[in-house]
Amino acid sequence: MLGLQKSCIHPTTGAPYIKSIIGGKDNSPEGLQEGLSHAFIVQFASNEDRDYYVNQDPTHDAFKKAAGPFIEQAVVVDFQDGAFMWTE
Repeated sequence: MLGLQKSCIHPTTGAPYIKSIIGGKDNSPEGLQEGLSHAFIVQFASNEDRDYYVNQDPTHDAFKKAAGPFIEQAVVVDFQDGAFMWTE
């Protein structure tokens, strides 16, 4: 997973386009993981780069196919850093 940062290449620029990937194995003592064991945050410069990664990147697609048999459950959350909406 972490290697995708260097191996996912933008089709227009020919350069890696993922800004950063961090992640690791859960070590929380709270017991609220709902069965999830690992977490990763993938940061992109734009929503367009994120959309390319999700829908078209052949390297990401190959990773999903290879990792799929080993993943029981995945949860994906997209967010913009610092953008919060509060409702009352």
